[in-house]
Amino acid sequence: MAQSFDDITKQLGKRHRRTRRLKLTCMAAMVLSAVFLVVFLGDMVNRGWSAFQQGRMQIEVSYTEQSQQMPLTAVDEQYRQLVSRGFFRQIPQRMEADPELLGTTRTQWVIARSSVDQYLKGRENSLSEQQRQLIDRMVEQGNAKLAFNTTFFTTGDSRMAELAGILSAALGTLLTIIVTMAICFPIGVMTAVYLEEFAPDNRFTRLIEVNINNLAAVPSILFGLLGLAIFISFFGVPRSSPLVGGLTLSLMTLPMIIISTRAALRSVPDSIRHAAFGVGCTRWQVVSDHVLPVSIPGILTGSIIGLAQAMGETAPLIIVGMVAFMPDPSFSLTQAATVLPAQVYSWASLPNQAFQEKTAGGILVLLAVLITLNAAAVLLRNRFERRW
Repeated sequence: MAQSFDDITKQLGKRHRRTRRLKLTCMAAMVLSAVFLVVFLGDMVNRGWSAFQQGRMQIEVSYTEQSQQMPLTAVDEQYRQLVSRGFFRQIPQRMEADPELLGTTRTQWVIARSSVDQYLKGRENSLSEQQRQLIDRMVEQGNAKLAFNTTFFTTGDSRMAELAGILSAALGTLLTIIVTMAICFPIGVMTAVYLEEFAPDNRFTRLIEVNINNLAAVPSILFGLLGLAIFISFFGVPRSSPLVGGLTLSLMTLPMIIISTRAALRSVPDSIRHAAFGVGCTRWQVVSDHVLPVSIPGILTGSIIGLAQAMGETAPLIIVGMVAFMPDPSFSLTQAATVLPAQVYSWASLPNQAFQEKTAGGILVLLAVLITLNAAAVLLRNRFERRW
């Protein structure tokens, strides 16, 4: 039965209203996600920005024979509870390294305790009223201030919040990622090349492809259990080392690299392959001389994104023990180490307000690295991508 013009107009009106509702819903979802992102980043910056500042005090330090045996006597009694204990531990070492210090009194800037640091930042702390008045006078005289926290970037972990830094964790992360990419990048690229360019289309290869896609969706903690069972229990790889952490992360990153590499190879037009075959190239020459060079930007983009994901993982590395307390950085692949996400996790479990501040600061550093890596992947894709 033929519809009237009015019926058709009503149907079109309903379709247009549905389209507008769908458009508004999508826009609302986008705005909501943007608001959540801004709130999250704003909260992290608000909490973590103060971690990049450190309280310092200018006091007189007496380098005497008594202070070499009893470092606390090097500082006037009224300042002893305000100066970091780490500074007193360094006095005998400094006097041993520089004998000319003996018998001198020097005015120098020293690191304040975390309680003083928090007071200078306007937070509640356990200082007495007398100590607060003393700090206020020092601030007025210019003898107490907040300075850039170089210690946060140049030292390892510490039980004293004012001396805790990310250097050991950053180095452990770097070594772990080097091991990860050294293993999963060549294996992932070669696997993808074989499956896409050489493997026959049969039941066995289709089973492999399905399993690779499934592995990309497996929770990361299961890879940690797999690394614990295979690399530590079976092969005897040292626990808590960057080597076992890199091997574990390579299992998790491998499916992503294979999938992204296959997508990059599949994007190369068949006309390039046919032209190479037409001039007498073998299949390997077609792949190595024509297909791979064209697909390198896509391969690198997927690999960098996989690297960024691996850098942010915590669960699998906790399973293999990479939560070691590391006051000093280590350059060994087989010695105990920790990584930045695990370091942040350890600080987050401590009740001290100064450690909570460093937790947010570590998150900001990790976010900066991850954003940089993702931005590099986008730039590589836009710079070298070819459109056919």
